[in-house]
Order: sequence, then C-alpha cells, then structure tokens
Amino acid sequence: MKKKIYILNGPNLNLLGEREPEIYGRSSLKDVEKSLNKIAKTNSLEIVFEQSNHEGELIELIQTASKESKGIIINPAGYTHTSIAIYDALLSSKLPIIEVHLSNIYKRENFRHISYVSKAADGIISGLGVEGYIFALKALINKI
Repeated sequence: MKKKIYILNGPNLNLLGEREPEIYGRSSLKDVEKSLNKIAKTNSLEIVFEQSNHEGELIELIQTASKESKGIIINPAGYTHTSIAIYDALLSSKLPIIEVHLSNIYKRENFRHISYVSKAADGIISGLGVEGYIFALKALINKI
C-alpha cells in the first residue's frame, strides 16, 4: 500500500491563476496538483489534494489525514492569520506538517506576518510561488 500525503489548500486558492496573478502567479491549483502527482508517483506516494473555502471542512480533512496519512502540506491561505481551530487540529494530528505560502507573507501587510499554523508546522516555505509546493513535498518525503 502506498504512503499517503494530504495537501490542503485554504480559501480562495480555487482562484489561483486568476486572482492577483502579480502576487500569486498564473498557474492554477490544478497545475500544482499535476506537478505534485508526478513527484508522488516517482516516490510511490499517493496524494490527497483538497481545497476548501470553509474552515470546518479543512479541520475535518486534517482529522482524516491524521488517521490515513503520513504527513500534511497545508496552505491555509487567509486562515493562516486567524484560525486557532486549524492550529489545534494540526497539533492533534501528530503528523509532520509543512506550511506553504505562495507569497512572502513577511513582505506584505503586518497582519499577514502572524501565522497560527506555523506554531504547529515542522517547516515553512513562503514566497517561492507554486515551486514552494514542490519543495514542501520533497521535504516531507525526506521527513517520512
């Protein structure tokens, strides 16, 4: 049986490639998923790739991942700066976690400098665009 990794994406990432491409780039979330599936396949991994605009749904996915997978890559998007509930769910998972942000959150507005998720993450990749997901997957593969 293949090892499973959950890749979770928060609110508005369904608009990736359309919304503010000067900040987030022109690749779609589907493009990201295809790239990661290629890497996963060569490493005998299965990826569960999900996006939700709803905090509770992301929490349920984290809880499912804690039972079914070996690790989580999460781009919590706007919930990065607001969700203690996602932080608590990630802590409860006891899995290796890599946090990803397309933009450099520390070069943006001050409120974006705060990440509740970072306190639960083993690593953070910020500001490298969609390439950050690839680095996150490679890091998680090495970790598991």
